Amino acid sequence: MMRKILRYTWILVAIAALYVAWIFYSRHEREASAEAAIARQKQKEAQRVDNLIFGSGEIQFTTFGADNGVLRPGESTELCYGVVNAVRVEIDPPIEQAKPTYHHCVEIAPKKTTTYTIKATDAKGKTKSESLTIQVR
Repeated sequence: MMRKILRYTWILVAIAALYVAWIFYSRHEREASAEAAIARQKQKEAQRVDNLIFGSGEIQFTTFGADNGVLRPGESTELCYGVVNAVRVEIDPPIEQAKPTYHHCVEIAPKKTTTYTIKATDAKGKTKSESLTIQVR
């Protein structure tokens, strides 16, 4: 009689162990699946950003602005610019030797209201420009 009880108890313990193992395995699979989905989403977002900035091959200005658009005489501000897919960059009126870069800032102190124009040229000779006015009052 005792042997029968032990035999059935052993079977119940084995079933319980298999059930617990199945629970841990299914949780592991769900977690791995969720991590893979997050990784795919991050990769998709990175690809979208890359295509937005670099994918077209066209000149794109990432930044062109100033900290302050209205100055008093003698004050200064930072003029920041960024351009991708360009081989040459010019700023008029010249403030420094401009260069193709994702983000660069330079301090300016115009004496009168000035419109700054950035012009970028790509490897095929195509150009693109933007303008910004800094007022001095």
